[in-house]
Amino acid sequence: MALILREGDYVPDGKGGFQSAQGAQEVLERALWKLTVRRGSFPFLPELGSQLHLLGRAAPAQRQALAEQYVVQALADEELTVTGVELCQEGEQGSLTVSLDWQGQSLELTVGLGGLT
Repeated sequence: MALILREGDYVPDGKGGFQSAQGAQEVLERALWKLTVRRGSFPFLPELGSQLHLLGRAAPAQRQALAEQYVVQALADEELTVTGVELCQEGEQGSLTVSLDWQGQSLELTVGLGGLT
């Protein structure tokens, strides 16, 4: 069981506690967290996180391939398979839709990427 985080804060459950996730929802929460944490930002866990924040530095033609690489790298220690990564850029903002397979179940999550100019 994992507590749910949104924008760096635990999500209240309305009863004085925090919302928690189990099963597929827990896997999605953990994957989302690993994709949004900057790789190397935890000194004692240098392999934790992703390099998605670097996409804005890459040439637009290289971003899709790099996004796929960064997602697979960030989720390598999870018991799931990355089945698809779709990079979407609207103006200066970007998002990433990640399709996953976990124990035969299809899962999907979306990560906001901020500026990609």
